[in-house]
Amino acid sequence: MPCDRRRLALNPGWIRTTLDQISGAVLQARGIPARFEAQSPVRAHDPIPMPSPNPGRILVADDHPVIRIGVRAILASSPNFEVVGEAGDGRTTLELIRKLKPDLLLLDLRMPNLPGLETLRKIMQRPELHVRTVMLTGEMDQRGILEALQLGARGVLLKESVASDLVLCLESVMRGEHWLNGNRVINMVQTLRDLMAEEEAPAKNNFGLTAREISVIRYIVEGCTNKDVARECGIAEETVKRHLKNIFDKTGVSSRLELAMFALHHSVVKESGLPLR
Repeated sequence: MPCDRRRLALNPGWIRTTLDQISGAVLQARGIPARFEAQSPVRAHDPIPMPSPNPGRILVADDHPVIRIGVRAILASSPNFEVVGEAGDGRTTLELIRKLKPDLLLLDLRMPNLPGLETLRKIMQRPELHVRTVMLTGEMDQRGILEALQLGARGVLLKESVASDLVLCLESVMRGEHWLNGNRVINMVQTLRDLMAEEEAPAKNNFGLTAREISVIRYIVEGCTNKDVARECGIAEETVKRHLKNIFDKTGVSSRLELAMFALHHSVVKESGLPLR
């Protein structure tokens, strides 16, 4: 199924880069020049590492150990940051925020127990959990980016860009800026307006369906279960059920099969499952 293929896919280039970073860190500790250093020329806009008396305290939340190890290895070379904890699911993330009080959270979009966006929503609803949050994701569509930023995320960082952009991203966020698409964002209000304008472009035969409901329909057409949809959208399974109830009411169908046939017949989505624009 398409859902399973996406769930199991990890960017091989990012994994190779991460392993290079880890190997290099070990070699440096032994006084041996690291191989990846020669492959990572300093860019003109890269900051010059400066010792910090109070390094930023980072909590890394991702259900893949190799990603947590890679992030920790990359940040080990920066004097401005230290990893103070790791979490493999959303509920543990909330517990560690309360216990460790980090300055910044790297939060994976898709995690077990409590998806990334639901975790972010709970963080923003509880003042005692306040922490600057950067969403870490293998891929995120425009709708997901907009929702994360509206919930209060300070940035979105693709995993394939971690090796080159992680430190730059964290430094921007710690300065009070935002990070998106590999660049720091000064005017977030205008950025949100642009994203919302693109999302609000008129859809064809949408029958009053919201952008999120059309996204859910896309995964239903692909044959995904509620659990699959929750993981792909970064929301709770109960939220998916509520969306489906609203979708059934608006379209007049009573089953997932009828919904898939309705969506294709009325061109709500293409046969591939991608929403029409």
